[in-house]
Amino acid sequence: MMPQALDFLAESDNLAAVLEPLREADFDAPTDFKGWTISTILRHLHVWNYAAELSLIDGAAFQVFFKGPAPHILAGTLPEFEGHYLEGLKGLALLKRWRAHYRQMAARFGAADPSQRVVWAGPSMSTRSSIAARLMETWAHGQAIYDALGIMRQNTDRLHSIVVLGVKTYGWTFQNRGLKVPEPKPFLRLTAPSGAAWDFGEARADERIEGRAEDFCHVVTQTRNIADTGLKVTGPNATAWMEIAQCFAGRPEMPPAPGTRCLSVHG
Repeated sequence: MMPQALDFLAESDNLAAVLEPLREADFDAPTDFKGWTISTILRHLHVWNYAAELSLIDGAAFQVFFKGPAPHILAGTLPEFEGHYLEGLKGLALLKRWRAHYRQMAARFGAADPSQRVVWAGPSMSTRSSIAARLMETWAHGQAIYDALGIMRQNTDRLHSIVVLGVKTYGWTFQNRGLKVPEPKPFLRLTAPSGAAWDFGEARADERIEGRAEDFCHVVTQTRNIADTGLKVTGPNATAWMEIAQCFAGRPEMPPAPGTRCLSVHG
């Protein structure tokens, strides 16, 4: 089975285990991510898991589907589409449907050719990148749920795929804002949750980022502000990147303000 698919399954199962003890009313609790409730986040994850699976099995059908959310993405009203698409499904019933589907989806991606190209909202990508993106979304949006419930998440080396996405989207971060991509690209030296050393890029002293892989993932997914992490950032290119890093598709977004959403960074 494709390793990224196994990691997606494990990350989803961990989030499901956190949600299973909740009562129906708990799913209406707001989070610090744009005020979305736990149900809003689960709907978002479920709809785009479905879209990713659809892109794998029927690219033409995905393109038809995407006509629905496309205007909402531009307008910033995606939760409105997702709520309507799922006919208001929420709470425990939503949890049951999301869990059943992601397990099916993980098996389907796990058996796929990792290099197969699939269509998406932007450029096409490999199935490996597609399921890695779903892992990233599950981890990032899941963080808002962990924070809302006051739970300190224990990360694993599954973060490697998210770090890779963060590194790959260095140029995208600037291009998406109409900015020139600064060169040279910073060197990364990160410490994995297991204690392993992860290096990315050409070693250099003038442009570099050092610290925990968790912190880097928080910054590139915009679940934390760089000021609320322990990352050591050296050089103007590295500094500019960490201030606006964005490893996910869509219109430019800004990270949360310093001092917010910082429950579990240094746990």
